[in-house]
Parts: sequence; C-alpha cells; structure tokens
Amino acid sequence: MLGRAFSGSVLHTRLPSRTAPTPKWRPPRAEKLGPPLSARPPSGEFTTFDFVPGIPAPFNFGLAILMNQKMLTLPEKLQCAPALLPMLIKGQEFIEEQDEKSVLEFMRQYGMPERINTEVFISMAKALDFIDPDKLSMTVVLTAMNRFLNEDEGLQMGFLDGNQPERLCAPMVESIKKNGGEVRTNAPVKEIVTNEDGSVQHLLMRDGSTIEADEYISAMPVDVMKRMEPKAWQKMPYFRQMDSLEGIPVINLHLWFDKKLKGVDHLCFSRSSVLSVYADMSITCKEYYDPEKSMLELVFAPCSPLAGGKINWIAKSDDEIIAETMKELERLFPLEIAADGSKAKLLKHAVVRTPRSVYAAIPGRNKFRPSQRTPIPNFTLAGDWTSQKFLGSMEGALLGGKLAAEVVVDRAMGVAGKPDKAIIPEVVKAAEAKVPKDPIGVRGEGAIAFGGGAVFNEANRKQMDETDPSQLTAV
Repeated sequence: MLGRAFSGSVLHTRLPSRTAPTPKWRPPRAEKLGPPLSARPPSGEFTTFDFVPGIPAPFNFGLAILMNQKMLTLPEKLQCAPALLPMLIKGQEFIEEQDEKSVLEFMRQYGMPERINTEVFISMAKALDFIDPDKLSMTVVLTAMNRFLNEDEGLQMGFLDGNQPERLCAPMVESIKKNGGEVRTNAPVKEIVTNEDGSVQHLLMRDGSTIEADEYISAMPVDVMKRMEPKAWQKMPYFRQMDSLEGIPVINLHLWFDKKLKGVDHLCFSRSSVLSVYADMSITCKEYYDPEKSMLELVFAPCSPLAGGKINWIAKSDDEIIAETMKELERLFPLEIAADGSKAKLLKHAVVRTPRSVYAAIPGRNKFRPSQRTPIPNFTLAGDWTSQKFLGSMEGALLGGKLAAEVVVDRAMGVAGKPDKAIIPEVVKAAEAKVPKDPIGVRGEGAIAFGGGAVFNEANRKQMDETDPSQLTAV
C-alpha cells in the first residue's frame, strides 16, 4: 500500500525499526511496514512493529503485534480477537456492514479495551482520514486492517524518489502522447453542456472553445463535481448521492532544519492533537537527500471544525500554524527540537492548505459513494470517492480510475458489465424533491479553485472566501 499524507501527539510510532540514517541515499524500495499504530511515552522513545521475513499473512501481522510489548498487554490483545474474527471469516461483506458505526462504537460493541483507542485507533484514524476515531467509520479502519491481515504485500510503504510533476506526471504524459493522445494543462472547463436526453454534447472551455468526444470521464473531487453538475442531471437519484459526500480540509507542512533529526528514518505515525504522519524526506526521497540536514513533511490535522477539530487552523496565519507545529515537535523530539529554535533551527517552511481533500468518511457515508457507471451514456465517474473497496486514498483513486476504464471498455464492446450499485430510497426521494438550478461552476483559477492544495497568498485566501467562506471563520 503506497504511503499517503495522513494526520495525528506526543505518542507515535515508527514502522519499521531501522538503524541510523544511511551514509548515502539509496534507490527507493518498498519496505515491510506495520499498520499505522502508535505509542510513544513522553521520553521520546519510538515503538515499532517488526515483521519477520518469510512468514505469510495474516500470521506475520499477528506475530508482529504479539512481539510488541510496549503498547497493549497480552490480555488486551486477546480482547481484540473477537472483533477481528468476523472480518477474517466474512471478509468485505462484514467490513461494509460496519459503515454505520464509528470506530469507538464498534470497539465498545465488541468489548475491545478502551486503551486500544488511545494506543492504536487515534493514530490510525488520523492517518486514514484526518479525523478522530469517534467520527470515523469503522469500515475505513477494517478495510486497512483487512489488507494487513490478508495480503503479504499489503504492508508495504513506498516513497516517490522526486517531485510528482517530473517523476509521476511527466512519464504518464509521455506515454499518452506516444499513443496518440493529448494532455492539456491550464485549460479549465467552464461548463458541461448536455443534449436534450442528458448526454454530454461537449465541454465548454473558459476560453470559449469546445471539446467534443465519444466518452467523457471525470476525475474531479466530489465538491468540484457538485459545482459542475449540469441542470439536466440534478433530478437523477444517481447524482443526488453526491449531496451526502463532502471533502474535509487538511494542511501539509514542509519544514527544513539545519540539523539531521536522528529519530525519523521512515514514515512515522503520531497521535498528536494536531500532527499525524510525517517523514524526513532528506532520507526517504532522492531529490531531497541531504546527509547533514533534515526536511520534514508532515500533515497537520484535524485542522478545522469541519473535520472535528476544535480550532479552525485553515483560517490561521502560516506563522501561527508553524508555531503550534514547533511546540508539538518539541514534545515529539525533546532532545533535538525546541520551540524557541535553540536546538535544531528551522531554516524555512511552506504551509500548503487543501480546503477540500478526501471525502469525510464519517459513519454511514459508504452507501452514498456512486458507482463509476452513471445514467449518462457517454459520461463516467472516476476518483477515490466513487464506490470501490478502498478508502479515499491514492489506492482508491487508482482503483476508481481502473473501474472507470472498465466501464468505457465494456460500453465500447457492447458488454453489460457489472450490475449498478443500488441507490437507497432516501436518495430517490431527495431527487424527486430537487429543484434543478443552473450549475454554480468553478470560480477563480489555481489549485484552490479546483480542489487542490496551495501555499496561501492573498489571491488564494480571496478565492476561498468567495467559494467556501465557512472555512475562514475563526473558531
């Protein structure tokens, strides 16, 4: 499973344990990692979960948990077994049935020890969806654990060896062009124009040009898709499922220090009230390799009441966010970092806000995730928020795209394909009561406008104030 930016206190976990930083950068490789569990006493000690090579899943997972003596006691570990057995026996069916319960509701139903919440689930929930266990659907946690238990390769974590535009996007663009395709950037869509039957006629671009195609696939975030939804689609039950899905805010931090932080040599998970996963990119990423200095990338979350936080950090200044982060890092690395800068000195920083990130996987949302095949004969949905077995993540985005491609191929070959996902009655009623309106569309330009993340400047702040003003309300 690829690493993803997640969020989370003083207690945290590094998985797996490794020696001191290597003298020179080595090519990136997938490493056997445990699930995002966390425990660390105030002294600054890390807890690790070590997986013995050659032992297949799920025995490798169970052995790693039993070998760790710093988190849960053996009786507490045994108390967790009754909750996991149904997942092993019934699989995905059982996992999806738990979507109506929060993590806390589930663990209390099965008599799991309360300490598993503070020792495990806080870190895990923040890592998986940027929110706390009392707000997260248990389906999300079980989905991750199911991979750890059943897939030998499900415990792998990887790092891209450079920046995404060059190392990930550029090769994709090259492949598309090589096969006769075209990639357009800085070409925003103004409107999805439909025919009388609701099918897509063409895309109207902001520059006035139009794009016609045989098939249209949207990978827009759910919040952007709702703004672009044509008037002709608004009474269709399929599209009313989107009304119950909402992206949550998250903040990513990039911190450059003048010294090497010895404690961070892989992806770490924390149960901090404001910090979650983080990594020292000077070790894990070739592009940022530096034997003398560290460059931390962290996730700051929950960062807003919309995600369950008590403070709306999205509305705070960069300086306030960095000051709070340094206070937390002082607790995490008391021997190496001081909030006043008297130890490792912060050379520079970047604060990247994503006002609407992955959809909020609160209890009861899974049933609203739409299938990739829409009622529109030439329009298909992709994205991690569409219906697929993974949560909102890179894995989910990839699988959503693959399933969308299957829909298009099936249609081209005249194959019926997989049956459509059932739409619940309350959504059908909501569609009947819906009064169609002209789509709002996307206002403004740049990443913030289209659901991405960016360093805030006055233009970005103004953009969000116009399109999502609730995010800038101080709490």
